[in-house]
Amino acid sequence: MRLLLLGYGRMGRLVESLAPQYGFEVAGWLDDTNNQDGAGLQAGRWSGVDVAIDFSTAAAVVTDVPALARLGINVVIGTTGWQAHEADVRRAAAGIGVVAAPNFSTGVVLFEALAEYAGRLLGAQDDFGAWVHEAHHAKKVDAPSGTALMLKTALARGGYARPIDLSSTRAGSIPGTHTVGFDGPSETITLTHTARDRATFARGALQAARWVQGRRGWFTMRDVLGLGHA
Repeated sequence: MRLLLLGYGRMGRLVESLAPQYGFEVAGWLDDTNNQDGAGLQAGRWSGVDVAIDFSTAAAVVTDVPALARLGINVVIGTTGWQAHEADVRRAAAGIGVVAAPNFSTGVVLFEALAEYAGRLLGAQDDFGAWVHEAHHAKKVDAPSGTALMLKTALARGGYARPIDLSSTRAGSIPGTHTVGFDGPSETITLTHTARDRATFARGALQAARWVQGRRGWFTMRDVLGLGHA
């Protein structure tokens, strides 16, 4: 299977290093130096590419996905911060397979399910307030993270209808830590997921890229892991 990398920063290079373990040959890479406004995604240039993995920028997602759809190349989107344009991106992606997720860690996908169940349990306890806190490295642009927003949505979907405080930290080289917490009059409950390194995100993206082969439609990591839709 041949793979195109969109974005060639730390995540793109990590995906490249792990790609052979998942049966992929990297056909090439594009970033803001050679793909302004999707100019690098020209017809005929990437013939034989099976799937693209995008760890680029929010602005690039909006221009690159329509270009990939015209080329008939499926895509895995790990970039965050573009969700305000999701309706347009979905329309543009009609006809190809897309796996889009704010976080490709298997543990985080399972953590979302736990957060939803916690929302169901604690939603009935009026004296427990809830919060979500996330911490990432200093270079991460969007805050709060897409994963934090996903966890907040999971709590509400589970039945927690009261306000949920959401906060962020940007410091050092933190790969990603997310905490869901509940505080009562005399006790505190916390659930935390900690990524020890970025390889978990790269491996999840490669797993998704392998899974989306031959599929058409819009999917999430819940589909890839066989968990169904929330």
